[in-house]
Amino acid sequence: MKQYISKNEKETMQIAAQLAKKVKPGTVYLLYGTLGAGKSAFCRGFIQSLCPDVQDVPSPTFTILQTYEAEEFDIYHFDMYRLKREEEAFEIGIEDAFIEGVSLIEWPEKINSLLPKNSIKITILIQEDQTRLITIEE
Repeated sequence: MKQYISKNEKETMQIAAQLAKKVKPGTVYLLYGTLGAGKSAFCRGFIQSLCPDVQDVPSPTFTILQTYEAEEFDIYHFDMYRLKREEEAFEIGIEDAFIEGVSLIEWPEKINSLLPKNSIKITILIQEDQTRLITIEE
């Protein structure tokens, strides 16, 4: 387990970029945290570090999935917040993402029983001083 303190969005993105340096296809990251904790900022830093030509990395809250082409694999950025049933994840091809690419999943608790056992858990907690405590459990 590793822990980091982030003072702002830029630092959160830098922590994510460091994590992205060692990623391999088939890796699944689960991002936990309340609304506004910084899950999307973390994903933005991760994606932009591997896809430098990508300027805009919106939260996929309404589309549920955004896909990005990195050099060696695709990155699947999921936001499960709006799912009503776990089975809806199959409709957007989540099983292919788990095998072929790298997955970043916001609100993974919505599809708990579908998650691979070897997923990496990232928890972002807002501290009293508004810094973020980022915990990475591999």
